Amino acid sequence: MDFQLYDSLSRSARPLAAADDKELRFYCCGPTVYGPAHIGNFRTFILQDVLRRSLEALGHKVRHVRNLTDVDDKTIRQSREEKRSLAEFTAHWTKRFHEDCAALNLLPPHVEPAATAHIPQQIDLIGKLIDKGHAYRANDGSVYFRVSSFSDYGKLSRLKDREILTGRPGSADDAAGPVDADEYELDSAADFALWKSRKPDDGEVFWPSPWGEGRPGWHIECSAMSMAYLGETFDLHGGGVDLVFPHHENEIAQSEACTCQPFARHWFHSAHLMVEGRKMSKSLGNLHTLDDIRARGVSPAALRYALLSGHYRQPLNFTWETIHSAESALEKLRKFRRQLADSAGDTTAPENGGWGSFSPVAAALADDLNTSAALGAVFRGIREVDATSPETAAAAIASLDRALGALGLALAEEKPSAAIPADITRLAEERWAAKQAKNFAEADRLRDQLKAQGWTTLDRKDGYDLEPLA
Repeated sequence: MDFQLYDSLSRSARPLAAADDKELRFYCCGPTVYGPAHIGNFRTFILQDVLRRSLEALGHKVRHVRNLTDVDDKTIRQSREEKRSLAEFTAHWTKRFHEDCAALNLLPPHVEPAATAHIPQQIDLIGKLIDKGHAYRANDGSVYFRVSSFSDYGKLSRLKDREILTGRPGSADDAAGPVDADEYELDSAADFALWKSRKPDDGEVFWPSPWGEGRPGWHIECSAMSMAYLGETFDLHGGGVDLVFPHHENEIAQSEACTCQPFARHWFHSAHLMVEGRKMSKSLGNLHTLDDIRARGVSPAALRYALLSGHYRQPLNFTWETIHSAESALEKLRKFRRQLADSAGDTTAPENGGWGSFSPVAAALADDLNTSAALGAVFRGIREVDATSPETAAAAIASLDRALGALGLALAEEKPSAAIPADITRLAEERWAAKQAKNFAEADRLRDQLKAQGWTTLDRKDGYDLEPLA
């Protein structure tokens, strides 16, 4: 079955296929591991997971690469605030991310490269850009991409249809100079950092380079790692719509300026998640994590279902009412499958069976990953299933499992996690209060007491996480 997917670059739905007709090479921008991923992040990762599952269920071979950003402004700042090494700090949050992914039934990527493990590749790419005249070394040793050298800059975000300020040092159009921050929100372009010279705030986070000690900027890592594992041109690049500018725009510029080849043949972006009709933000306190969802008695499977209930190109409004509706829908599916199993008895379905009554699920997914229509087709298929004999019931189970597998919906009920003892919670609260009062000696004493009892804390700006020691 042919697969159609909207392409953010061409602004049109186009056939999605492997350029070599063998393996579809798919790169996804992964998390920055400085805290727990929130449900808005996971909407994007779940949609990417469903896209991969759908392609594979329809007979396509996929090579899935998703990176880990384990060095940037946020990871360095937060690790220093918590007096942890960058490696220890990011390892903790990487583990937490993987645990959340497993709970939400995300397939692990085939390759998961980390930025800090690919410093030589990033340095090599930066050197090539300098040699080609697309990058320059500033007085402090930082290296910037010269936006004015790439005529197609802005083609993904359509920034080129508006005024573009290059931001080169000393330029008349932007006296502020190039942008040093890893992330920024502007309506105009600026020369962006490829290599950031070592600063006191970086502490011990630095590497040697031809331009002096420092570290890579955020954007260069994805170009270097995607090329390392998928080649100079690959089939599909995915991420949230918030990455279109500047991250993906900068990826295109630095990659194509270096290789003179198209970077990604197809671009896949998912829209924002709203919470109770409002934009997600720290100030509103609605950046819910998976732990927050579980604390409300809702299963990860229900969260996954809820996050698939709208089309990926439209903002989705998350509400507690819709997530409880998702729980009810999953329970209906569990009940129906149990009835099929009772009817099938010991009869097993033949291998390589088709989609049966659930063929419309496949058609919906192949039509611009329409997960909302696919979920509807699952329940229509249930009404049409023939389970009049053990053989037809067994075949229906196989078809239902194929449809649910493409959506990544697991029907097994989650076992409740162990409760945190009250005395451990009390110690953790006392330690947090001591830290907020800047009584660091007391906070350290209480942290050591927690560790002695098998628990550890990791602080955030707005609170802390309490976990058992492995």
